[in-house]
Amino acid sequence: MIKTIITFIIVFGILVVIHEFGHYYFAKRAGILVREFSIGMGPKLLSFHRGSTTYTLRILPLGGYVRMAGIADDEDEDLKPGMPMSLILDEHNKVIKINTSKKTTLYNGIPIEYLDSDLQKNLWISGYENGNEDEIKKYDVDHDALIIEKDGTEIQIAPEDVQFQSATLWNRILTNFAGPMNNFLLAIVAFILLAFMQGGVATDLNQIGTVQENSVAQKAGLKADDKIVSVAGKKTSNWTELTTAISAQPNKKIALEVVRNDTTQKIMITPEASKNDSTKTGKIGITVKLNRSFVNKITYGFTQSWAVVSSIIAVLIGMFTKGVSLNDFGGPVAIYAVTSNAASYGLTSVISLLAFLSINLGIVNLLPIPALDGGKLVLNIIEGIRGKPISPEKEGMITLIGFAFLMILMILVTWNDIQRYFF
Repeated sequence: MIKTIITFIIVFGILVVIHEFGHYYFAKRAGILVREFSIGMGPKLLSFHRGSTTYTLRILPLGGYVRMAGIADDEDEDLKPGMPMSLILDEHNKVIKINTSKKTTLYNGIPIEYLDSDLQKNLWISGYENGNEDEIKKYDVDHDALIIEKDGTEIQIAPEDVQFQSATLWNRILTNFAGPMNNFLLAIVAFILLAFMQGGVATDLNQIGTVQENSVAQKAGLKADDKIVSVAGKKTSNWTELTTAISAQPNKKIALEVVRNDTTQKIMITPEASKNDSTKTGKIGITVKLNRSFVNKITYGFTQSWAVVSSIIAVLIGMFTKGVSLNDFGGPVAIYAVTSNAASYGLTSVISLLAFLSINLGIVNLLPIPALDGGKLVLNIIEGIRGKPISPEKEGMITLIGFAFLMILMILVTWNDIQRYFF
């Protein structure tokens, strides 16, 4: 169980980091301030500030986020008149740090009772200094000033010129698309790595790659590179036909027509029965022939990724044409269950699962649902057509509705997964 938990955290962590790094990189490239890069959700475990970004690790390893400067991330709304805070000034009497947290003490800070501020356009903050209510003090705030939030997280303020909305439409599209794009790139790299770890790419030839030690095939005299052209009188021209024919003959003595060094011979063999769920299938202990060329290993990353993309899209289309069931979805519980199975088969199985989940995450995030990257891209396209953005209030409402829908769906899917896998 410990092995499964560690594997789950690593796999989920890689998926989240790679996805969010896509948003992070293109936001930075576009001049958008990334205020926080968080791995995990919920209460903060630790954090550090570097450059203009605060990096945090949170307690629940079930996601993560990149927090960009923008209207939806306005700390002015969290500052209430009468709130006690302290300020750190630089040598020019500009505020470089604002502390609103009771968990943090700034020993050289100026204590004030907050009254008002503008931390986006004109960059100032006002209040009563040292409890003196006879005079309202107004301080200029540095463009790159830090604010310590209530939970103790130290992040940079969000001036208007570095907000998400200030970037060009094209840069905002790239930033929104970058997360799913990174998931597709991760899958390609994972499948390439898998091809090198396996020593090559499986072909669909009716030719034996290796014969397992002490297997039925070895005892019958089969050898590597033998071509099995028929099974029990049935012609086999590829690996799929070959394995299907053998699987259908558990514990039955059958004749294989084998070509070796341009010579055809007949070999009698009895496939041993292997129980798969409630059915028995035959197996003889041979593996598929591998294409070991360097080019083929590289191209496998692209071809296998496309195969997975095509199969997932086919499933999504089937949901709309044949109806949707909760069993068609899988949440963290389902991923944990699949991870447990993959971990038992070893590293190559885990890497294969990572690639599949990465593509899955990329496609799901591109669905045109508000709050997902696909929903944001739809709003970007609408803005491009209209020639002006949707009002922040409407965009916020659309996002909130989408978020509520996703939360309800996640609760239903998680409960369904618990019933499927544990009861």
